[in-house]
Amino acid sequence: MSAPQSTAPAGRWGDLKKRVASAIVMLALGGVAIWLGGAAFALLAIVVTGLMIWELSTMTGPSASGNAILLGVIAAGVLALVLFLHSPFALALLVLPPLAGLWGSRQDRPIFGLYALGIMLTGYGLVALREGQGLGAITWIVAVVVISDVAGYFAGRTLGGPKFWPRISPKKTWSGTVAGWIGAAVIGWLFTLVGGGAALIWMSPLVAFAGQMGDIAESWIKRRAGVKDSSSLIPGHGGVMDRFDALLGAVLLLLLISQFMPLPLTGG
Repeated sequence: MSAPQSTAPAGRWGDLKKRVASAIVMLALGGVAIWLGGAAFALLAIVVTGLMIWELSTMTGPSASGNAILLGVIAAGVLALVLFLHSPFALALLVLPPLAGLWGSRQDRPIFGLYALGIMLTGYGLVALREGQGLGAITWIVAVVVISDVAGYFAGRTLGGPKFWPRISPKKTWSGTVAGWIGAAVIGWLFTLVGGGAALIWMSPLVAFAGQMGDIAESWIKRRAGVKDSSSLIPGHGGVMDRFDALLGAVLLLLLISQFMPLPLTGG
């Protein structure tokens, strides 16, 4: 009789190879767009926004998949128009896709409307931060979100322990959450060495926490919809919302903070 094969890799680390491979591709594409800025980064934000609206619409209105595709196209088109017009008055147009999505057969309409508006604001906010604050600023935001997610993933899988919010996100642990804050603080400190303000050290964990809340909000929506992933577009990660939900929380927080104080970010 042959010895039983270990199932550990398929359990705790079974998805690691797919996650790493997909992450490398996403980081390469995103890194090039971030570096180039301008139209390249705006195009990335437009595509991601459209895909996230499509996924959200599909989860909250599964009986109208055709409408979800149309709504994603509308969202991408509206964001492109707002960015092209480059006027504060045009920002009001960002509410059109969320409002359009409220028609037809849909569950959790208020949740859809609020989250869809958050997606639209995030798409706009990413481009605005890249253009207004520079390469260093958007690199800091992405680095905080990515490192806090990676630190949380490995700490949570390795250390385990009590769950952070088991009813909403059963896999998220306190060990992973705190590891994410620590990783974010380290990123903030590193960016102070290249010209960022000292406030980045305390602001980075705050941004990481906002990102974690964005992740939990999306987990809540998926649980209500009865789905594991927002879609299957990204191997090992699920959908676009599954990968960019934390960025949504982080960018929305920064947009809020920027209304009350200048952001201590690096330029470039």
